[in-house]
Amino acid sequence: MVTIVAGAINALAGGGGLLTFTLLMLVIPPVAADATSAVALLAAYPTAVWRTRAELTEVPRRWIWLLLIPSILGGLLGALLLSWSGERNFVVLVPWLVLVATLLILLRPILVSQGSADQPQPHLSAVLQAVAVVSVFVVALYGGYFGAGIGILMISALSLMRLGDIHTVVALKNLLAGCLRGVAVVALVAEGLVDWRYGVPMAIGGLVGGYLGSMVSGRANRAVVRWVVIGIGFGVAAYYFWRIYGLAEMHVGGE
Repeated sequence: MVTIVAGAINALAGGGGLLTFTLLMLVIPPVAADATSAVALLAAYPTAVWRTRAELTEVPRRWIWLLLIPSILGGLLGALLLSWSGERNFVVLVPWLVLVATLLILLRPILVSQGSADQPQPHLSAVLQAVAVVSVFVVALYGGYFGAGIGILMISALSLMRLGDIHTVVALKNLLAGCLRGVAVVALVAEGLVDWRYGVPMAIGGLVGGYLGSMVSGRANRAVVRWVVIGIGFGVAAYYFWRIYGLAEMHVGGE
């Protein structure tokens, strides 16, 4: 049920990964929770790419290839970093990652510019093209490692390149984020980090939720959904900050 809700939230406002990751943290180790959450919500990306395929044709092919390569490499490296980091190191980062993802959702109206339909296609210098590639690579690295809020980060990076209106940017975001998350999931599966007891049923739930969310996207109050996710995100971040740092200080003080 939670994954259905998370899939719908991803279709409506973004941030469903915070729900699935938080739920899984209650029953399995953090690294496995992150990997399993990635599997649970992966099915929504092919659907999103298919829905926005018409807008994707507005993006110059050279830009697709220029940004697709760092997206795939960043997603792969991020997943490998997750595998290599170990539970202890990842646990320390959990509240910070959740906080960053929540802030991205909170700042979405500022980060995601609507743009205009007649924006010129970019004619960037070699230096600015390199900056664009590096920016997408860094976003993909985060997406492969954690993933929550990746859509907003990717839209923010792509909006700086003036690739067109927001619909074109979202279409390219769907493709790049789907590819980097797909590569990350393959790496996480190969590393044996996914808990399939939860991964399979949650993936089905995520697919159903994404479909239902797209059906009601025109009628649902996105602002309410967004603020619910923000409230959950700040609550989860506060809990893990207290659990990791607060309890540690209490333990030191009691010695």
